[in-house]
Amino acid sequence: MTAFLRTLAACLFLALAGAAAAQDRLTSDDTVYPFWDSMASEAEERLASGDGSIDELEDLRRRIAAFREEFSSRRVENDARIATLEQQISALGPEPEDRPESEDIAARRDELKSQLQALEAPLRVAEEAFTRSDGLIREIDMIIRERETRRLLSLGPSPLNPLHWPAALSDMGRVVRDLNDEIASVRDPVRRESLREQLPLVLLMTAVALMLIIRGRAWAGMALSYMRRWGGRGTGVWRFLVSLFRIFLPLTGVLLLTYAFRQTGLLGSRMEQIFEFLPLWGGFLLGFRWLAERLFSRDEEEALIVLSAENRSRARFYMLIISVLFVSRGVVDLVFGLEHVSSASVAVIAFPIVLLMGAALFFIGLMLRAYEVHGESDTDEPVRGSGLARVLRAAGTLAMIVSVTAPVMAAAGYSEAGNALLYPTVASFLVLGLVMALQRFLADLYGLVSGQGAEAREGLVAIFAGFVLVLASLPLLALVWGTRVAELAELWTLFMRGFDIGGTRISPSDFLKFAIIFAIGYTITRLIQSTLRQSVLPKTRMDIGGQNAVISGVGYLGIFLAGLVAITGAGIDLSGLAIVAGALSVGIGFGLQTIVSNFVSGIILLIERPISEGDWIEVGGQMGYVKDISVRSTRIETFDRTDVIVPNSDLVSGTVTNYTRGNTVGRLIVKVGVAYGTDTKRVEKILREIAEDQPMVLTNPAPNIVFSGFGADSLDFEIRVILRDVNWILNIQTDINHAIAKRFAEEGIEIPFAQRDVWLRNPETLKAPKNDEA
Repeated sequence: MTAFLRTLAACLFLALAGAAAAQDRLTSDDTVYPFWDSMASEAEERLASGDGSIDELEDLRRRIAAFREEFSSRRVENDARIATLEQQISALGPEPEDRPESEDIAARRDELKSQLQALEAPLRVAEEAFTRSDGLIREIDMIIRERETRRLLSLGPSPLNPLHWPAALSDMGRVVRDLNDEIASVRDPVRRESLREQLPLVLLMTAVALMLIIRGRAWAGMALSYMRRWGGRGTGVWRFLVSLFRIFLPLTGVLLLTYAFRQTGLLGSRMEQIFEFLPLWGGFLLGFRWLAERLFSRDEEEALIVLSAENRSRARFYMLIISVLFVSRGVVDLVFGLEHVSSASVAVIAFPIVLLMGAALFFIGLMLRAYEVHGESDTDEPVRGSGLARVLRAAGTLAMIVSVTAPVMAAAGYSEAGNALLYPTVASFLVLGLVMALQRFLADLYGLVSGQGAEAREGLVAIFAGFVLVLASLPLLALVWGTRVAELAELWTLFMRGFDIGGTRISPSDFLKFAIIFAIGYTITRLIQSTLRQSVLPKTRMDIGGQNAVISGVGYLGIFLAGLVAITGAGIDLSGLAIVAGALSVGIGFGLQTIVSNFVSGIILLIERPISEGDWIEVGGQMGYVKDISVRSTRIETFDRTDVIVPNSDLVSGTVTNYTRGNTVGRLIVKVGVAYGTDTKRVEKILREIAEDQPMVLTNPAPNIVFSGFGADSLDFEIRVILRDVNWILNIQTDINHAIAKRFAEEGIEIPFAQRDVWLRNPETLKAPKNDEA
């Protein structure tokens, strides 16, 4: 872990310094290409010979990458001017083949072409230099990867070989004697005099440091009750912040203690380097303990991985052992690296650390494998017994495999491969545990702000936060598993260059511009729609259907314009996408023709408005009110209060009856029959009076009474009236029927019903036969 952090810091420093130095060299256009040719030739010779260490190759790659960045920027210089010249040449039209061209036009064409060639020449040179530098960088990366692969797969000395033990003990004794000699140098009068001068400051800083180290966690815990007064009890926000203070205060004490010892002037060169890494090791131990308390908390409600109380205590203990072993391996690498100890001695001394760490990791893996059983039987939370349980169970299996494989590989002599398997696995678990802790904190923070409390932990925000954190942790996981910083930078460079679609290059910056402009246009469209819906259209004489059509049309138009402006603002050339769009249109024509047909029909409905929201229509045997018209379908609410989804194409191409199109006036026909012999004029007068008494019936045109004919059992009449609002047709029909029944009963008019006389042939057959006398 120490070596990894040192490498990361060194790579970042070299990258920044190298970029600054290269930028100074690339300021002059007159010297950049000769200097580049010289350095590129030297790099090609070195790569061909196979000379140079990995550090030298990294330095060479850094310098080439600086040139490549410069060439990449020069490839797009004068693009706007070149595009303008091409448009000017195109505006002159093609050169005539059957007749000579005008001298003025020919001269202008030649002038524009010469300008275009002059501008394109530097771009082609930059493109060639960029291609050469990019190829050299890929070659260097391939060489470094091959060397790293050979190093990991190389067979070294086995720590189980007794022949290496005496040398390892001798090297260990030599390291201890050298450190002891540095400590014994305190008797030097000069150093003792320096110590007397700095003694008050050293004592004060040591006292403060010890107080922070010993009492820092307790002081941080005392702040929890005070911070909870601000609200959010039970959300875990304050508990998380206090847990961070439990790391920060002791770590501050370690930093003060390190500074105090370095101020004494008693430290030699080796001890100085050891104390330089002391805060890092202290922070690692504290961070490991903090993560263990977050994952396997004593409080079951706050534990991210819910095990039994006994297993959580064991897990915290095993994580403490792993953290101590992790730091011990860092100390071994640092101290023995300063003394240039042989690889055999390092393998012998580090092998017990590998064994103990593998054992601790194995026991943690066993507990993780049992997580699903505990989560489903002892708790009622489905998340802990389902998806998360499967992930942790797989992680436990992986931990057990690595804990056995790594020590076996180290014992066989493949120490580098074993270390590259064991320590990155532990570091990966740390990173994923940190992701879980941060996700819980963000969910609790959202629960505190929104008032949802602990319920926010199972919400969509928590899932989205976890997804973002996992994506953010991928580069760190790549570094843990040996990916070089330069390789990550190369991936980022490739990502920022974008990708080609139909000859058009789209970069992340272009996509970001597109997203921002489209979001602004979409927001403006929604604001305009809201203003029209609430303030403008209600003040007009337009009906509700027309208002909805206008609002929908404004929405479609606004989204279309927002997309068009976003594409233009992002600099995306739509002409290059013509072929892709053509292919997509063919696919749409064959595979999505129904959807496209419904979409176009929806646009026609909104523009032509044969039906509107609120209309009473009948289509395909379904009758009801139109509730919503979307781009694909129309929702009709029937009189049974059920929703019927009708495709828009059926409304455009089929037969639709609209009872309320334009107005609500409609006709009602009520049929009634009277007995034969009844005075028909009297019946007509009564029915007219009944119809005219209805308030919903229009007087112009007046109600019409029709003597429709002579039925089999009755004289048939019809009441034909025009209603003010056809939506009340059933109520008016019911009222008219009630009035007819009442008036006919008062007037003694009979409403006949069907009567039938049944004639039987051979009725004698129905008589019972006589029994013969015995």
